[in-house]
Amino acid sequence: MDVSNNCSVADLEVFYHVRLIEFALYILIFFLGALFNVLALWVFFCKMKKWTETRVYVVNLVVADCFVICILPFKAYLLWHKSTRDELCQFIEAVYFINMVVSIYIISFISIDRYIAIKHPLKARTFRTVSKAAFLCGLLWVSVIIGATIQLRQRHAAFCFQKDTTASAALNLLSIFFIFTLPLATLTFCSAEVIRNLKRHLNTNPPEEKLFQKAVYVIYANLIVFLICFLPAYLGLLARFIMDNVGATCFLIQVMKNFSSVTKCVATSNCCLDSVCYYFVTKEFHEALLLPKPSTAKTDQTHSFQTHTC
Repeated sequence: MDVSNNCSVADLEVFYHVRLIEFALYILIFFLGALFNVLALWVFFCKMKKWTETRVYVVNLVVADCFVICILPFKAYLLWHKSTRDELCQFIEAVYFINMVVSIYIISFISIDRYIAIKHPLKARTFRTVSKAAFLCGLLWVSVIIGATIQLRQRHAAFCFQKDTTASAALNLLSIFFIFTLPLATLTFCSAEVIRNLKRHLNTNPPEEKLFQKAVYVIYANLIVFLICFLPAYLGLLARFIMDNVGATCFLIQVMKNFSSVTKCVATSNCCLDSVCYYFVTKEFHEALLLPKPSTAKTDQTHSFQTHTC
């Protein structure tokens, strides 16, 4: 594929100050992520006594984030030294991409789980179980590992984490769709529906207005954090895809390469924020939906959302 006018991917350089920012951000994310995720693991394994579907999802999310955090110093080193794509690089690439994709999809699963619980409380008993959540997470891990391993083995790039110029346009577009577009659309739709239903509760339960409003704010915050982390990277990939296939000047592709380097750091910062956001999401969300209600709906919603913490 001809990238542009006499402009090959190998010739494109990330500016020195961008490389410096990239290196500093990955190291900062590593230290903050290690702290937050260790704390999150302690909360979910030591402070929560009963396994629920929400706990299954969040623990898988934290585990995926921990894997990403662990390899960030190696990724920063490989990028800084422009390392060739040797066996160590391929291993780091695999761990990074697998766990980033798993993390994104687990976030989508949590949003779907919340949507089912509040939108269809009667069906929630059938769909929302610990065993089904565990099976879904296991299936996700296996699918992503197999898919990523096959794709990474077929990559042709001279340097570590370099764009593969031999991949077809269709494959690149499918990757963008499944890794970003589908999860982003799912999270946005489910969060909007959950917020809308919680706001309806605000109108029907004035005494508990403060608690429901708190739950709404937390879900807003979670959605905004996800958009801030992943939307720039998604737009960067989409713009780069268009440039590669429509044609652009070498300068524009160079600028986009530098922009993408920074947005990938921003996307990785989600590993720090997941452990914080989802601890409060589960806490506030369950508190709001465990309020006593003088109706049969109380039993169904309580069964669907019950978690125990000490």
